[in-house]
Amino acid sequence: MATDGVKIIDGDLAHDTYWGIMDLYDSNVDIATIKNEIPFVRTEYGMEEDFYHEIFVTSYALAFWEIGELTDDILQEVKSVIKVGAGVKVWTEQADAKEGKARQKELDKLLKKISQPNAKVKARKKYRKITNFHFQVDDLLTFKLKDNFYRAIICASIDQYRGECNYMLTPTTYKSKTKPTIEDIFTYDISGITIGAGYDRETIIEMQPGVETLWPLFPYIGEFFFGLVQQGVDHKSFIDFKDKFEKVGTLKIKDSFKKSGSTGGIGSFDRFENIFEDYDKEQKIFGYKKFPVKLLCDR
Repeated sequence: MATDGVKIIDGDLAHDTYWGIMDLYDSNVDIATIKNEIPFVRTEYGMEEDFYHEIFVTSYALAFWEIGELTDDILQEVKSVIKVGAGVKVWTEQADAKEGKARQKELDKLLKKISQPNAKVKARKKYRKITNFHFQVDDLLTFKLKDNFYRAIICASIDQYRGECNYMLTPTTYKSKTKPTIEDIFTYDISGITIGAGYDRETIIEMQPGVETLWPLFPYIGEFFFGLVQQGVDHKSFIDFKDKFEKVGTLKIKDSFKKSGSTGGIGSFDRFENIFEDYDKEQKIFGYKKFPVKLLCDR
């Protein structure tokens, strides 16, 4: 069962539906365009179609009620899916009767809520975009740990979403008593993971150009997608320890290889110490693999 809990906004489908609507709403997109981008239509979900349709309908309805645009056809469909009872049945069978009752309670609460006009329509939020970045995309950054050895990371991207700004840093295997140069880094590796691909060879290459150059590194795996290992640092947190880092050049990871494979979060320089003091051990624990910089980056 692909959901995390019995609440209306639990699990990937509910989150994608609700926040997809809210993101467009907060971006000042008009309601007609939102409905066109995320249409209220039944989708073929497979064996548990009624179950996933219930999740879609209820999360969709909650979002449109909150923004004051719930229509009668949406409300009637909510009543219909609650009557079908697919969610209660699935939770009861795959969890227990207690979870089934909890889901029913959430559905009843939702129906009661959206059956009344929303007296406090949610205002469109305005999120401030960060422009005064600490570092830039493609910056090669070095830092020294307590052992007096330098390490190096690449700022692969800077992600901003709903008011949060994160620097996505990709570790390299560089470790030396001297500061790295761009040429130095090209003899080291970047951490990544292999991602199973259920497509034919041509389709995989079309979806991620150049990935075929990585396959010979791990012939026992076969054909795969590549994903970067990344550590995200929030803009506000970075203020406290950005001075520990020095830009030593610019190193661009090829666009097709910037797909995220594994993402963690770092909130202090002490955490960098924990991760990088024995990075070989870190890689083994999490199953990260080493990919040559010369294959992933442009000179």
